[in-house]
Amino acid sequence: MRILDHHKGSFLCGDVQIIAVGSPCRVGVCHCFDCRKHHGAMFYAAAIFAEASVSVVGETNDFRGRHFCVRCGSSVFAKTDDEIEIHLGVLDNTEGLSPTYECWATNRASWLHEFPQTKQFERDRDEKSGIKKP
Repeated sequence: MRILDHHKGSFLCGDVQIIAVGSPCRVGVCHCFDCRKHHGAMFYAAAIFAEASVSVVGETNDFRGRHFCVRCGSSVFAKTDDEIEIHLGVLDNTEGLSPTYECWATNRASWLHEFPQTKQFERDRDEKSGIKKP
């Protein structure tokens, strides 16, 4: 499997593009109710990059750190402290971006199986394991 040195993506209307250079800090899946409701999906998958390695071209607005396109309303990314969580669904190529953890696994739908080879967190990521909490 080839790991890309940059990750490019765009959104529904094409007015916003995002580029992340290098490897992400981590890739994960969240089953919390906030993420489920925000994305209208049973879980949220993201690649988390250092803010300094991400470029956004185009206008976004945000609500509590969750950025969206001002034209079409597509959810673009989330910003927490010095990290950018890029939604995997907006990336042109997700090769090499397999989740390594699931948080809020206690909320995973009963018909949805664990992602293989991921660390399971009942709730938020655990700081003791070296995975930063949001």
